[in-house]
Amino acid sequence: MSKVYISDLVLRDGHQSLIATRMRTEHMLPICARLDNIGFWSLEAWGGATFDACVRFLKEDPWERLAKLRKSLPNTPLQMLLRGQNLLGYRHYADDVVRAFVGKAADNGVDVFRIFDAMNDLRNMRVSVEAVLKAGKHAQGAISYTTSPVHDIPHFVELAKGLADFGCQSIAIKDMAGLLTPSVAGELVAAIRQATGLPVHNHSHATSGLASMVHLKAVEAGASIIDTCISAFSEGASHPTTESMVAALAGTPYDTGIKLTDLEEIAAYFREIRKLYWQFESNFTGVDPRVLVSQVPGGMISNLSNQLKEQRALDRMDEVLAEIPRVRADLGYPPLVTPTSQIVGTQAVLNVLSGGRYKTITNEVKLYLQGRYGKAPAAVDHGVRNLAIGDQEVITCRPADLIPDEMDKLKAEIEGIAKCEEDVLTYAMFPDLGRTFLQERNADTLSPEVLLPVSAKDTGNQAPRFAADEFRITLHGETYHIRLTGTGRISQSERPYYVNVDGVSEEVFVEALNEVEVSDTGNNTGSPRTSTQASGGSRPRPTHAGHVTTAMPGNIVDVLVSAGQKVKAGDPVLVIEAMKMENEIQATIAGTVINLFVVKGDAVTPDQALLEIQPE
Repeated sequence: MSKVYISDLVLRDGHQSLIATRMRTEHMLPICARLDNIGFWSLEAWGGATFDACVRFLKEDPWERLAKLRKSLPNTPLQMLLRGQNLLGYRHYADDVVRAFVGKAADNGVDVFRIFDAMNDLRNMRVSVEAVLKAGKHAQGAISYTTSPVHDIPHFVELAKGLADFGCQSIAIKDMAGLLTPSVAGELVAAIRQATGLPVHNHSHATSGLASMVHLKAVEAGASIIDTCISAFSEGASHPTTESMVAALAGTPYDTGIKLTDLEEIAAYFREIRKLYWQFESNFTGVDPRVLVSQVPGGMISNLSNQLKEQRALDRMDEVLAEIPRVRADLGYPPLVTPTSQIVGTQAVLNVLSGGRYKTITNEVKLYLQGRYGKAPAAVDHGVRNLAIGDQEVITCRPADLIPDEMDKLKAEIEGIAKCEEDVLTYAMFPDLGRTFLQERNADTLSPEVLLPVSAKDTGNQAPRFAADEFRITLHGETYHIRLTGTGRISQSERPYYVNVDGVSEEVFVEALNEVEVSDTGNNTGSPRTSTQASGGSRPRPTHAGHVTTAMPGNIVDVLVSAGQKVKAGDPVLVIEAMKMENEIQATIAGTVINLFVVKGDAVTPDQALLEIQPE
């Protein structure tokens, strides 16, 4: 047996699992020279949730990140995680978009493409694999490991054989939730090696506490590459520690050839960097054997924690973790990995927070039940399917076969804003978010979310509160840059604010209609809460059946009705994005829409009436 190779995940899955994918490129580049000299088989540095986080939160161009990392890591192959026909978005794309995306990712520096499909539907991986091979790069086919009544070793071996037939040069076992046990890992690796003859790359999150043992048994069974993470971003919801696995294999037939002393400076650097992101640390990123039941993957748990914080419902995490396996069973036991982890997780949150199971059903669950994501591993619950889609047809073909070529249409939609094909692909991944990002980039007004100073770190239940004094607002499509320059007081409730709007000094008068109270329940989210709990200005509180509300906070992405329009109870009237998933909001009663209190782009909360229906 030759030495075992290491892929380090600190630049992607490590911070995705522990600090909600928030590490900025500026904090990666200074240590790249050290990383480049270690001799890793690869550095995973792109893909997964990094593209989304760059655009949504960090206001970085993800393509520029890739190019900068490629330049700073000339000797180490760069690896990305690609969701097959989903690419890096949350839907299936036409084949021409898949080919264009893979080609541009290869041009900008990706050497190894780990390709998976959330349903393990090989039909959704074929075009990506073909595109990677055409680009002359390494195509690694990934099996999303999970457990259920229909997932066993012969099932996974058949998947591996299918990936080998596509031309994949290696097979990855993607144990995203840390469900592999040492004995099963050994048996699975040996079976795949025997069936395909390809190198096996083992990826196992440490959430359940088993991953280091899993790696050892996988190596002994013939795995030639393992995924680890530098200690500053390892263990728990992340991965086994690079230094520890190097030490464990040293002096054995599987010696990695990596020197521990060469890793020390890298670990020390990232320990200091992690401190800068304290506000994104989750309470749910340590060892948690509950994952063996809930199957929530490492990359999902920290994001789920942050999303529940935004809903002011972090105290209901246990209920959500208990609901996730029930939803998964209803949907035919899909593996929980992006996007199915978001689909199942968000529906579980809705089931817990909206006052009833499937009282609100996301659009993505409806598409899933129509077969738009691929073939479910097992039969779905017919009652849930009927509730979600009624008698709508369920497709049986490859979903992308129903999607016509899209690139020309996408280019036309973003003409004048996109400067290159990479920009078009950014827009393709996240149309509304991507358009806004590109517009702000072109105007040189990109502004990342604020990193609170380390000195402000919560030392108890009384975390300091911070109010922005410089920000941008968008009103009726126009964006204004506002800087607070001073304030005074006229009376107890009225005060002048002196502001600078796009460089012009202004004075505005604000009359307070309520007071800010700070929660002292210990479940602080870092956000002040007003006594009315509403930020919608003139939106009324819901007081009768005709007032339509949302089950959770989010943003309006579409208004489907207009004033004067007649609707039936259950008709979709609004679309809201919450937790990165779109949910249709239905009419509560039959009647006529007489008031609309929202427009596209508005942020809304459950205690606001979004529109009003006059009953028949």
